[in-house]
Amino acid sequence: MLYLEGKFLEGKGAVITGGASGFGRGAAYALAEKGADLILVDINEQLLEETAKKVEQETGKKVVPIVCDVSKSDQVKAMAKQSFEELDNVYILFNNAGIADYSLKDITKVKEEKWDRVMDVNLKGQWLVANSLLKKMRKQPFEPLAGKIICTSSQGSKLLSSILPTYCISKVGVNAMAKLFAKALAPKITVNTILPGVHTTGIYLNSEDLIKTMLKAGNTKIPLGRIGTVEDVINVLMFLASPASDYITGQEFLVTGGMAI
Repeated sequence: MLYLEGKFLEGKGAVITGGASGFGRGAAYALAEKGADLILVDINEQLLEETAKKVEQETGKKVVPIVCDVSKSDQVKAMAKQSFEELDNVYILFNNAGIADYSLKDITKVKEEKWDRVMDVNLKGQWLVANSLLKKMRKQPFEPLAGKIICTSSQGSKLLSSILPTYCISKVGVNAMAKLFAKALAPKITVNTILPGVHTTGIYLNSEDLIKTMLKAGNTKIPLGRIGTVEDVINVLMFLASPASDYITGQEFLVTGGMAI
């Protein structure tokens, strides 16, 4: 049976953080095309409104933009409340919002304010968002699962780049957090993590030149010979959002072109 065919998310809702661009925007199109109504969450109001409008126009699904700083508990609580008011349910949470510190300094030179901001968004933010939604998600009547949480981590959590120390440490935390959520939420909700490699998205300022500079600085090559695309990650996301992955939880999926072998 081909579980990725058809509108397998019809009648289901999805919340996507970091939804205005990059993996979040790619996920919005893909999930909506499979039938999901959407809440898109981002801090960039203008880009968020543009993305929501385009996705709604092109897919015909309900798409609600919510401006929210995921590191702020009051804003996250308000976002969660509005999400359940706007949608009948939240079956998919794509916990995707993230930032990096581009000062490219080793761990001995990281500024406290940079450390705090990266940790607050990348780790605390994912924890706040998941906790704000999971209580109601667990009670949803879907079978065999009440919902699915998919977290964005990074190959940096495995390779530990010396010039992105705070980012890498935050993503190690995301990996651990997702596994703990997977244990706590079974058997009603699955929780899995995608670890992208280097892809032309906002985390790299949408710049192939920046990616090439960082690869050169680390004397690093991509075994499969190209920089990753948004679609490379979305393909894995859609597998995890589909019934094909219903028996998988607490796992990490590396999408790195072989860099993290």
